[in-house]
Amino acid sequence: MTRWLLWLLAGVLLAGVIHLSTVLALPRAATHDAYARLQAITPVNKMVSLPASSSPVMPFMDPAFATAVCRYDLSTGPLKLTAPVSQAYTAVAFYTRYDIAYYAINDRAAGRKVIELDLMTTQQHEQMPEEEDVTAADRLIVESPTRTGLIVLKAFSPEPALMPMAERALAAAQCKTQ
Repeated sequence: MTRWLLWLLAGVLLAGVIHLSTVLALPRAATHDAYARLQAITPVNKMVSLPASSSPVMPFMDPAFATAVCRYDLSTGPLKLTAPVSQAYTAVAFYTRYDIAYYAINDRAAGRKVIELDLMTTQQHEQMPEEEDVTAADRLIVESPTRTGLIVLKAFSPEPALMPMAERALAAAQCKTQ
């Protein structure tokens, strides 16, 4: 009886290890992730508004938000993001190439009419000259853990009739190499 319990316990442990390793490896093994789907419709280092929520490019999007995406590549240098805020709510989220979120900010946390920040790798940040008269409040710098990734900008529309206002705010957003 004890022998069968040991075999059963070993089988359950082996199944658990296989299940956990499969779940953890799946994001790297997936070939049709968000980055790959957006690669066909977004140029590098340029903000592009996404179509309505019924689009197969990014399924399950909230219809109350207008969305824009910048697919970035920091190999040519740091990136400057400028995003005017909408009247209701604006949020910016940063993702690595493999869909890991590493930074997010919204209009209330920024405390300004325009969200402005510099995106760079750790090496690019270390190479920047120190400016004594520039403080962290003047210049927001985000360090990316990878050279490529996505910046997702969302603007909330409290009513369907106000969606053009949110879309105009996103249309004025820019992400470009410095």
